[in-house]
Amino acid sequence: MNMQQAADRADEILDDVLGAIQPPVEWTHRPTMAGNCSTDRSRTVMTIISEQRRGAFLGLVDRHWKSKGFTFRATSKDKQAAYYVSPDGFQASVLIGWKGQAHFEVTTPCVEKSDVKPPTSPPHGRDYYNEPPTAPNVTSDFWSATTPAGN
Repeated sequence: MNMQQAADRADEILDDVLGAIQPPVEWTHRPTMAGNCSTDRSRTVMTIISEQRRGAFLGLVDRHWKSKGFTFRATSKDKQAAYYVSPDGFQASVLIGWKGQAHFEVTTPCVEKSDVKPPTSPPHGRDYYNEPPTAPNVTSDFWSATTPAGN
């Protein structure tokens, strides 16, 4: 496997988890970070995830990745980030940042060096790929609600 093929696999992981989030959120690609033998692909969610809904959001991601055979590795002290490894050795993470903005990242294993092209899947919402990062700016009746999920 070369770096482009690994980046494509990372995109599959990201497409899959973002497709599992219901109701859907708006997200955009972030620039690819290619190293000597690995690649990072990342996506930023532009939908505001309220403090009251963050646990539900992270729980959904946790259940989805575990259902795909991912191994849970760690969580941050504040419980706003979680780290996993896929069965084929890709490191995946989700974190909730400033103003309830979710970020996903997948780092590939070390593979044969090659050029890496930008992702080809269209973002869900506005494309911020070549723009500076911005705070989340999309409101969701579900994910941005200020009541706990299930109420």
